[in-house]
Amino acid sequence: MSVPLSVRPSARPPVRLSARPPDRLTALLWLAGAGVFAFIYLPLMVVILYAFHRSAIIAWPLELGTLKWFGALAHDRAMIEAAVASLKLALVTVVISLIIGLPGAFVLDRFEFPGKTAFRRLVLLPLILPGIITGVALLTFFSFVGLSLSSGFPLVPGWPVVLGHSAALTSVVITQVFARLQRFDRALEEASQDLYANEWQTFWYVTLPTIRTAVLGAGLLVFTLSLDEIAVTFFLIGRQNTLPLHIWGLLRRGITPEVNAASTIIFLVSVGVIVIWARLMREQETA
Repeated sequence: MSVPLSVRPSARPPVRLSARPPDRLTALLWLAGAGVFAFIYLPLMVVILYAFHRSAIIAWPLELGTLKWFGALAHDRAMIEAAVASLKLALVTVVISLIIGLPGAFVLDRFEFPGKTAFRRLVLLPLILPGIITGVALLTFFSFVGLSLSSGFPLVPGWPVVLGHSAALTSVVITQVFARLQRFDRALEEASQDLYANEWQTFWYVTLPTIRTAVLGAGLLVFTLSLDEIAVTFFLIGRQNTLPLHIWGLLRRGITPEVNAASTIIFLVSVGVIVIWARLMREQETA
């Protein structure tokens, strides 16, 4: 039996949910977040702006629109030598940290041994300890074994500072790679061995490509941390200053536009490296 059109229930129009206006707590949270970001990044913005300031005097009002301080920086021999020393130190630190940290991560992931839990905690100790304690401890150790602070110069700024950076930052590689190995599917290695691949071939063609983002990300993070490390470097550096120590020495005589230009370059390089590291970590999580 058909129902008359007059008595059929009419379709109700869709109900639109109006956006809920932000309450007072949400507004306060946004305000607090904006305040935190302003507290962190506004001083950086001031340094960057003064790098393009026309006058050599750091004062208001700003007269923007010059690159002469970057040109002066390019002709500052001491600054260039310090930058080269920092780059060499960071690159060698990355290599040593990867050589030690990669096997260390595999040991933590693949083997069971007495004291493994305590060892996992101790791996994080160099990241937790204040840099001044690490620097004093390493300086005492190298003095005890008779290793000169300038040994290795000019190939590297000094083997003690290289080993000090490596000892402090190897834990970064271990923690990053170990976290990736925890999510690694061991069935891939078993399938490779079923196809008559030996352990080295399995590692090179199966395991390493799978964890390469973690390895590269850890290396970039170590590079960034080593590039601007100052506490351990202060105690272990030899005859040649690194860039952070050189800038610190210049600041003792006052802030100059060259210092602002150098700080701007360091900031941009650090941001670029961190962005690449974050993208690698994102790819690692989605893999």
